[in-house]
Amino acid sequence: MSPPDGGPARDNLRGAAWLMADMSLNIWALSLVKLSGADIPAAQMVFLRAVVGLVVLAPWLWAGRRRLRPGPVRLHLARVGLSATALGTSFFAIAQVPFALFTAIGFTRPLVMMAMAALFLAERITRRQVLAGVAGLAGVVVAVQPLEGGISPGLLALGVTVLAGTGAIIVTRKMRSEPVLVLMLWYTAGLAAVMAVPAALVWQPPGPLWPQVLAVGVFAQAAQACFLRAQFWGTAGVLANLGYLSLPLSAAVGYAVFAEVPTLPMLVGAAIILAAVLSLRRG
Repeated sequence: MSPPDGGPARDNLRGAAWLMADMSLNIWALSLVKLSGADIPAAQMVFLRAVVGLVVLAPWLWAGRRRLRPGPVRLHLARVGLSATALGTSFFAIAQVPFALFTAIGFTRPLVMMAMAALFLAERITRRQVLAGVAGLAGVVVAVQPLEGGISPGLLALGVTVLAGTGAIIVTRKMRSEPVLVLMLWYTAGLAAVMAVPAALVWQPPGPLWPQVLAVGVFAQAAQACFLRAQFWGTAGVLANLGYLSLPLSAAVGYAVFAEVPTLPMLVGAAIILAAVLSLRRG
């Protein structure tokens, strides 16, 4: 079904609320991945995240088992493949690069998403949203500053994450009529199936890290539910620009948890990004 007719502004407000919850949960999950990234391979972490997610979903799957239906299988498979690629490369990258840099480079995704949504989904992107996106990207450039030392494996992985993640979002938006429970089942079970063999090949006993692994699965699964609701309500232009808020959020977590002190350019860039996001309230 389509979102009820509550007006574009109200629908976008609902989408924004769900997206904020998604960003917060994702930052918590990625923080735990970063803490354990040196000890648990990315493929294993993705697999365990999916298995824990299936356990979390089990009560809802049982309660709604009569409403589960196959749906557009090709789109589901495409979403699973793209998501597995994006999640695996992002888990690898977050252990290699600073938290704020990881988030900042991810901001190329919203701009790609707006363009792809206009091209493939025929969504209207307003001039104000485009200008806000450009201003937000300028803030990212100010915050990051020119990189030195060449292209590292972590940065290459981030490039793959952006491309695959954007593709997964576009496919998800084409399935807005699918029940959230069906989307979550395909996504979570698909991740577990795709990553089972790679995880087995690099398996390391989690040992005392089991609580962190379980928490990653719970937070990530909850974030996925919030993300789907955000895509159900919000338009691509609003959601893409609002995503810039995750930069100051991740910078705060980097400082509090990983002792990554924000530089003056990072603070200035974050201020520009916040101004760009707040400008959407008039759009």
